[in-house]
Parts: sequence; structure tokens; C-alpha cells
Amino acid sequence: MPDLATLDFPAIFATMLPFILIGFAAQVVDGALGMAFGVINNTLLVVLLGMPPALASASVHAVETFTTAASGISHIAHRNVDWRLFRRLVIPGMIGGALGAYVLSNIDGAVARPFVMAYLSLMGLYLLYRAYRGPVTPKRPKIIEPLGLVGGFLDAAGGGGWGPVVTSNLLVQGAAPRTTIGTVNTSEFFLTATISATFIATLGLKAFTLQTLGILIGGLLAAPIGAVVAKRVPARKLMAMVGGLLTVTSAYSVWSALAK
Repeated sequence: MPDLATLDFPAIFATMLPFILIGFAAQVVDGALGMAFGVINNTLLVVLLGMPPALASASVHAVETFTTAASGISHIAHRNVDWRLFRRLVIPGMIGGALGAYVLSNIDGAVARPFVMAYLSLMGLYLLYRAYRGPVTPKRPKIIEPLGLVGGFLDAAGGGGWGPVVTSNLLVQGAAPRTTIGTVNTSEFFLTATISATFIATLGLKAFTLQTLGILIGGLLAAPIGAVVAKRVPARKLMAMVGGLLTVTSAYSVWSALAK
């Protein structure tokens, strides 16, 4: 146990502050639009800090276990959750997440990432079209369980993807933006808990660093804000925001992969 008198708290705080701010911003976006927390933070840890992909994904999912719990509680409080959709998503998502975490811990699961991101870029453009030109009358989606399985797998193996894959595809099927975002965020807690447990079993506790603690603090501070935004922003604007964010982040990921 370290002596508290010997710890340099100003230096520790200075190390954590940028990650607190990034975690805060990423969670506001994720809570409001149903995506981007994992993508933003995983990219930061891999590109700027040089973390191995498996360790970065483990770190982000360890943080998300707490932030998704806080975000889910907030979405439930604001009645943003479709419980029927939740029940159909959560079990396939957990199964896919465990498989993806195992794959990333043992082999390189990033090979397919550029293809997935290219697909998501097209989904983003289609959502932008739907927001500005197409109908936004909600209807119940039909393809749910396979979507949860694929989304959970890609989230663990690719270091982020549950929100972009699941939220975008449910919206393309005509699901209501507010309850889709709230449901996907709430079910994500069970997904991240499963992925984190799998990573801890295979990699140990190496994921817990000062940087991840900073992301956790920022994410917890921001978690209640996203649910309020999702509840108050009109459906058409919410869909446009999701489509724009998905297009930009996915296109950037494709460009980064091809530039290597």
C-alpha cells in the first residue's frame, strides 16, 4: 500500500485531466446519440498511447461497465427504453461480446474493421437522407437478435461498435430514435460487463491505469446529460445527428486503415 504522503497528487491529476475531459465529451455524445464512446476512447488509447488493441479494448470496456450503468439508469428515468426491444437485444449481445473478446485476446480481429466501417459510412449517409428527405414515422424493427449478436462481437473484437452497428441498423429499419438510443445504451451495460469479464479472465487486470480512471471519471460525470438530450431533441434532428456522426467517424476509420 503506497504512502499517501509520497504521492504527487498534482502530477496524477495533470495526467488524468485530458482523459477526464475526453471521457466527458465522449459520454455526452454516446448518451445522446447511442454511439461513439468506445470508438473515441479506443482510438485515443491505440493511436496516441500506443496500447495494443486488445488492452485498449479491455480498458475501454472496463470503463464502460460503469458509464453504461449510469447512462442506462438515466435513460430509464427519462422513459427512453423500449423493454421489448431490450429483451431481444441483450442476450445475443452478451454472447457476441464474449466471443469477440475471446477472438481479440487470441488473434488479430482488426482485419475486417475497414469493411465494417465502410458499411457503417453508407448507413450514416442513408440516415442523413432519411432525416432530410425520407419518412421518419416509427415502425417496429424485425431483425434484432442477429443484429445484437453481430454488434456485440464487433464491439469487443473491434474496440467499439455496439452503438454504431445496432443503433444505425435499428434506425434504418424504422425504429423511433429516442427509444432506440435509450434501449441500446441501457442494454450496453450487460454487454460491457460480459466483455470486461472475458478480458479480465484472458488478460488479467492490466487494463486499469490512470488514463482509464480519468476516462471513467469524465464518463460518469457526463452520463446523465445524454439521456436528457435524447429525450428533448426532435426525432428528425436526432436522426440527422446520428447519421452525421456515424458517417464522419466511420469514414475516418476507413481512411486511417487504408493509410497504413
